[in-house]
Amino acid sequence: MLSRRALLLAGASAALLPAVAAASSRKKPNIIVIYADDLGFGDLGCYGSPIATPHIDKLAARGTRFINAHSPSATCTPSRYALLTGDYAWRASGTQILPGDAPALIRPGQFTLPHMLKQAGYATGVVGKWHLGLGDGKVDWNGEIAPGPLDVGFDYGYFMPATLDRVPTVLIENRRVVNLDPADPIRVDYKAKVGDEPTGAEHPERLKFGADPEHSNTIVNGISRIGYMTGGRAARWTDEDLTDQLLSKAVDFVTARKDGPFFLYFAMNEPHVPRAPHPRFVGASGMGPRGDTIVQFDWTVGALMDKLAELGLADDTLVILSSDNGPILFDGYQDQAVELAGGHKPSGPYRSGKYSIYEGGTRVPMIASWPGHVRAGHVSAALIGHVDMVATLAALVKQELPPTAAVDSFEMLAPLLGRSDKGRDYVIQDTKLMVTTGSTVASSGARILALRTGDWKFIRGSVEPHKFHGNAIGTLAQHQLYDLAADPGERENLADRMPEMTRKLAAWLDKVERDGRSRP
Repeated sequence: MLSRRALLLAGASAALLPAVAAASSRKKPNIIVIYADDLGFGDLGCYGSPIATPHIDKLAARGTRFINAHSPSATCTPSRYALLTGDYAWRASGTQILPGDAPALIRPGQFTLPHMLKQAGYATGVVGKWHLGLGDGKVDWNGEIAPGPLDVGFDYGYFMPATLDRVPTVLIENRRVVNLDPADPIRVDYKAKVGDEPTGAEHPERLKFGADPEHSNTIVNGISRIGYMTGGRAARWTDEDLTDQLLSKAVDFVTARKDGPFFLYFAMNEPHVPRAPHPRFVGASGMGPRGDTIVQFDWTVGALMDKLAELGLADDTLVILSSDNGPILFDGYQDQAVELAGGHKPSGPYRSGKYSIYEGGTRVPMIASWPGHVRAGHVSAALIGHVDMVATLAALVKQELPPTAAVDSFEMLAPLLGRSDKGRDYVIQDTKLMVTTGSTVASSGARILALRTGDWKFIRGSVEPHKFHGNAIGTLAQHQLYDLAADPGERENLADRMPEMTRKLAAWLDKVERDGRSRP
């Protein structure tokens, strides 16, 4: 017969079992990376925006909000490449804004973030924007599409091939176009018109809003796009319903894998062009479609967080929210983003935005939340970059990185969890010139690189000043040096007055580029 003391100890042990089990399950948290598209440092309420974003603000209050976080590039494809590989995109050829029919940039066998997490026992999924190329050349949209996400570490994919404004305007589930009618095959071309479908250039009267020449090709859902397509009519998305459709697939993914652990890369579209929010969000911001899509983005984040709570996963899930690059108002469509912005500054105190080597191009909002693990209500000034995601999450799930993989990814787990404000010693920022020729637009020329360390910002001399869609690219033929503590708007170039500091940072940048890696 057990003594009273033994019974008490047994009862105490039993009472501890749920806590021990919960602690054990939390050793490998679920991980969700929510990646917005063209969301600026100043676009969220918790960063000072007049646009109401209560759900994201709540996420920030529960976790750590970063004020010195950086996307790897000022444009989308390079940032996504670096996020998923841990390599700066400027080290690889072809890593620029891609057309919708480009071959896969990340190749089978290449080490990636989802590959690493699969090794740690995670189910891995991508929902939303891909824009990293598909296939080996000319894609056959009517058959199995590979290589793609499933060949670089993801178990599941439900994604757009490229961007909202590029054809084909269809969704792919794993390897096949969703709802494709074999009797209506898809053809895509980025150089010449295919089929007889109307274009924005030919029929501007059919458009929901006007567009510039490079966005005036095939009309889908009353919106003209970049590139030409024909066929696949039953498979085409409706812009106003697309975010709800993607949210539904994200919810399905986490629900089916609630016993975890899982990794979801939720690559959302807001506030990228064309901005066509669902009718329930129209007018919600008072700033037109751009502001309304930010409200839609916020609501969607809230709906996903509510589902996690409903499934009992909220405390067991690390959520990281950020953006692939800085903001842009006019980006090809006449949606009154410039006229209706009023006093709102999408980049906050920083200069320019998307496409730019100035701070507004890569300094982006970033929030990390994991109740009980990420410091709550904290604002961190740690210098951190999305290229660090691979090494940081590898440390979290106790995975070793191969010496030749993730060559620019630094382990930043303590800053990510809000336990330290000491981040990187430096980050490299990059962009390229954007050039429009007739109805085509493309990246052009050599990479434009900058180095950030402490309060110093060095921009390597390149070419004469350029703008694209109203945003200053930040180029000058000579080097630029800025003290961001005194001059966050990068208006006073100190390079001539501080030649020794300029030479030091120029040599540092040269070495990082020349060495072929930066991670020890």
